[in-house]
Amino acid sequence: MTRQPVRQPVRQSVPPPVISVRGEAVLEADPEIAHLSVHVHSKDDDRRKALDRLTAGNRRCLELIRSYGDAIEKLETGALTITPVLRSGRREGDVHHYRGAVWIKVTVQDLSILGELVTRLGGLERTRVDGPYWALRHDSEVYAEAARRAVHQAVRRARGYAEALGCELTGLVELADEGLGSRGVEVPRAVPMAAYEAVGAAAEPAPLDLEPQTQTVSAAVEAKFTVSMPSFD
Repeated sequence: MTRQPVRQPVRQSVPPPVISVRGEAVLEADPEIAHLSVHVHSKDDDRRKALDRLTAGNRRCLELIRSYGDAIEKLETGALTITPVLRSGRREGDVHHYRGAVWIKVTVQDLSILGELVTRLGGLERTRVDGPYWALRHDSEVYAEAARRAVHQAVRRARGYAEALGCELTGLVELADEGLGSRGVEVPRAVPMAAYEAVGAAAEPAPLDLEPQTQTVSAAVEAKFTVSMPSFD
């Protein structure tokens, strides 16, 4: 009779323990740029004259902004409109006057000239200025530094848990970026500028003293680390 070989039980490998942690960091930094919205308006009974007035006002604004050279990072025209305003209670098509508007978007990178620029723009005829809206650049090093600090905190937190269990970190399983966010800028600290009527102004007003708004940047990550078998002695 042939003896059947004895099968040895297959040992199941025990996966290493895993510690999951969350790391976060919050940094404060000075703004790097400021955004302005400049709105030029015109009004006239004649459509062509309203457009000509708007064109002239737009040209004055652009010339003033461009005079600051490299201090301006970006200059864009957002929209231009000429709108007929009908007489109240009259038949359709009876135009009372025409209104024109053009929107200019400005990004300023030299914040030292911002107060002067805002004041001079606000002094132009039929011009409204909204801003400044303080910001960091999208590729700012502040975001990267916040992310690095969040990772460092995750490692420190995981190592602290491991030490409490009597084990050590042995590897990284996963590192997930929860995303970077900017807090504290949901309601920008803008300087409200009324629509100035500066016809006949003898001299330009003194530049506004603007205080930049501190930017608060947050970052968070989730990490999983393998650890050696804990010791509960």
